[in-house]
Amino acid sequence: MDGHCNARNRRYAAGLVALLMVPAGLGGCRETRAEPVPIRIATGSPTAVYHAFGQSLAAILNRELPHVQASVVVTAASAANVRLIGSSQAELGFTQADVLETGPTGDPPVVAVARVYDDLLHLVTTADGPIRSIADLRGRRVSVGAPGSGTEITATRLLTVAQLDGVAVDRRPLNLDESVEALRAGRIDAFFFSGGLPVRAVEQLATTVATRIVDLGEWIEPLRRNYPEVYVSRDIPRSVYGVEPVTTVANPNYLIVRADLPYALVREVTRLLMERRTELAAAHPAAGRMSTRSAIATTPLPLHPGAAAWYRESKP
Repeated sequence: MDGHCNARNRRYAAGLVALLMVPAGLGGCRETRAEPVPIRIATGSPTAVYHAFGQSLAAILNRELPHVQASVVVTAASAANVRLIGSSQAELGFTQADVLETGPTGDPPVVAVARVYDDLLHLVTTADGPIRSIADLRGRRVSVGAPGSGTEITATRLLTVAQLDGVAVDRRPLNLDESVEALRAGRIDAFFFSGGLPVRAVEQLATTVATRIVDLGEWIEPLRRNYPEVYVSRDIPRSVYGVEPVTTVANPNYLIVRADLPYALVREVTRLLMERRTELAAAHPAAGRMSTRSAIATTPLPLHPGAAAWYRESKP
């Protein structure tokens, strides 16, 4: 970044400091600092991508933004995160695009900071088990994700398109960690999970249990016909988990924010999100796939004005 951009960022940082300062009550001759501004980041399971990404982002915000106190909130993930931000119980969070098809929700509404990476739907089972396709789930015990998660939404849509809705599948509402343990113990036959590559809990499972990830490629177009402009095809190569490569369903993942957060604060959050990609990628490789070009593609959510300003001003 050139000297002009550095100077501009210093001005915005100074403006942020001023925004978060309050005058003292004694004659106006002194200033006292306001209490730290809380930035609660709604994430997901402790062994999933949202949490790793959120922890790294919180550390960066705490280190580089004066008077900000960022923390990570463990949640059921996407749908729960949207509700928390919309109800002012969190300031930032992560969500899948398919959770947001109805547009901004909450009061104040939820808007976007960036498209950060794609979530890939995993259907995980044991390598020696009978499940090799979606059809094999009929009559089986299957975790469809925690209530309020993006996994639950995507898996439910997939089962419906595959005509496995209703009682065709014995659905279990388990989070990622519960799903892994239940599969390991034989209490379920398979589980769904949607996350960026690699999902560490799946990676750990595959090192101790012979694991299969079921190919879902044939269901991408049927899903797209029912839910246009959301789902795309992505591959999970052998190098990720050491299992047979598959094609699966993916959808974009966004960092979202309360619409009433101050312009200067969100601009600085956006700047650090994009300028510290290398550090974020050290926490999880999915974070390293961000780019300024892809970050602004946040349909159906508008960008927060502070985020939009940073993208506009950062163009060479």
